[in-house]
Amino acid sequence: MSGSGLGGLNKSSSESMVIGLCQSQLFEVQTPQQLKDAVQHVCSLVQKARKGYALMDMIVFPEYCIHGLSMSTDESIMCKVDGPEVKAFQKACVDNKIWGCFSIMEHNELGLPWNTGIVINDKGELVNYYRKMHPWIPVEPWYPGNRGLPVFDGPNNSRMAHIICHDGQFPEMAHECAYKGAEVMLRTAGYTSPIKNSWEITNRSNAFCNLMWTCSVALAGSDGTFNSMGEAMFCNPEGEIVRQGNGTADEIFACEIRKGDALEKRQNWGVENNIYQFGHRGYSAVAGGATDCPYTYMEDLVNGKYKQDGEENVKITDGTSCGLPKPTDHYTVN
Repeated sequence: MSGSGLGGLNKSSSESMVIGLCQSQLFEVQTPQQLKDAVQHVCSLVQKARKGYALMDMIVFPEYCIHGLSMSTDESIMCKVDGPEVKAFQKACVDNKIWGCFSIMEHNELGLPWNTGIVINDKGELVNYYRKMHPWIPVEPWYPGNRGLPVFDGPNNSRMAHIICHDGQFPEMAHECAYKGAEVMLRTAGYTSPIKNSWEITNRSNAFCNLMWTCSVALAGSDGTFNSMGEAMFCNPEGEIVRQGNGTADEIFACEIRKGDALEKRQNWGVENNIYQFGHRGYSAVAGGATDCPYTYMEDLVNGKYKQDGEENVKITDGTSCGLPKPTDHYTVN
């Protein structure tokens, strides 16, 4: 099993980076003042990460870290990428010389807000900007992401990607990250304890099936209505849990990850090099393997004809069961 650098306190190599996962406190946020207080709290945790881990390169916060789980779409608490909340995060990263991954609910002129993740480097520059592609329906009212799934250069030029919560339940999302070169996939979430088991299953399988590190964290604590699970988790490319958190709010768990670990396995493995073998079926029998697309669902999705067997019998197809109005807008790629 890969080590963790004594929980991120050490680096074994100049090719390593230390990532911290912060199980930040769940707050009720429905007013501008509550939003401001939550932002200040997150910024204080950036400082805590720097003081507690001198060698930490990046601190990662959960989905909903400043918006809580109210699912409020009130325009007064929606954010913009160039707004004061993001500027506060940028200042915290510069002041503490650390990278940060944060969550905002983003104003959307097309309709309902986006659920957005951003990564800021230690110079205060925005280096990744991702909109959640798979909102947790029927519960979440967020507009489906329209920026694709970017891969970016993280600390020490390690190739990284960021997905959000329910995204990680779709194997295709992790596969896309690895296919585009990510060695490390961040997964930030607001999940509560009923998802605890599937959280572990998917974090581990996403890592193993794609020979990729997965670094995942959810909110923790209670807002008086909901209880979030925390459950920070680092999984190595063999699907092993290297370091695992708990339900303690604002606790930070860290792990050392060596740049090139995932790439070496993708280059040198034969058995279970599934990220390569997916597109080169049976290469021991036919030169180069079969490179066709034998998957009906992929062809149908591309052609706008996705329809699972028995789809006409699916009973929940909008958010009305969760008190949301039936949508009338149609998806637009802006």
